[in-house]
Amino acid sequence: SLNQWAMDFQGNLERILESIVVAKARGATVRVGPELEIPGYGCLDHFLEGDTVLHSWEVLANILSSEKTRGILCDIGMPVMHKNVIYNCRVIVHDGKILLIRPKMWLANDGNYRELR
Repeated sequence: SLNQWAMDFQGNLERILESIVVAKARGATVRVGPELEIPGYGCLDHFLEGDTVLHSWEVLANILSSEKTRGILCDIGMPVMHKNVIYNCRVIVHDGKILLIRPKMWLANDGNYRELR
């Protein structure tokens, strides 16, 4: 479990990269991070701001370019904008490339932690 902080893009990047290093050292071939790990899950209304999406892409670019991420499949949580709508997504990356972007199907509908299913 990562101790991610809302809107702490630099700190969250550092913790993500460290978790990848730890996963590789333990022999993992897949690393799965928490939901919205790049901006921090508790970013609340900031999730809807364009800067949050922009800074999340900047962090992902740093992750993709890091040698620490080579040789391991990483599942990264971040917001993604598509056709002017922001989605809570999983971004699957490997060896500096984005392989898949998958939006969350059931979003919280009453605060951060309530999901009607």
